[in-house]
Amino acid sequence: MKIYTKTGDAGTTSLVGGKRVDKACARLESYGTVDELNAQVGLLLTYVRDAADRDCLIGIQNRLFVVGAMLATEADTAHKPTCCITADDVTGLEHDIDRASEGLPKWQGFTLPGGCREAAIAHVCRTVCRRAERRILTLNADEPVDLHLLAYINRLSDYFYILALRLNFFQGTDEILWQK
Repeated sequence: MKIYTKTGDAGTTSLVGGKRVDKACARLESYGTVDELNAQVGLLLTYVRDAADRDCLIGIQNRLFVVGAMLATEADTAHKPTCCITADDVTGLEHDIDRASEGLPKWQGFTLPGGCREAAIAHVCRTVCRRAERRILTLNADEPVDLHLLAYINRLSDYFYILALRLNFFQGTDEILWQK
C-alpha cells in the first residue's frame, strides 16, 4: 500500500465527497487542529494510569475522529458522515467533567499550566482544544457548523482543565496559583 498519492503536492486536498480545496482554508485549519488535539490526547494517554480516565480519553479520541469527519464534509455534499456528535455526547462529556471533579479541593484561583507531567500535557490539550474551537468558529462564520459539535468542543476544553487539576491532585502535586 502506498501512503503517498502526490495529489496534494500543489497545496490542495480532497474533502469527503471529493471536492478539492486549498490546504490553508478554514475547513482544513479546523479539522487539522482537531487532528493535532487528538495526537496530544494520544500523548497524554501514555502517562495516565487511572482506568476510568483512560477510558474517557479513548472515548474522546474516537469522538474527535467523528468531529474531524464532520468538519471534512461540506453541508451540500451527498456524502454525509455515517456518525455525528449528538446531544448525548455533550451530556456524556458533562458527566465525565463532573466525575473528574469529584474529590477535588475547592477552587482557589487561576492556576498556571503545569504540575506533574500528565497534568502539563492535559493543559496542552486544553489550549489546543481552545485553538480548535476558534478555528471551528472561523469556519462557522462562513459555513454553519453543527451546534452539538460546537458545544462538544467547548466542553472538551473544560474537561482537560479539570483533568489537569485531578491529575495533579492525585499525584500529590500542588497547583501553582497565579500571582497578580
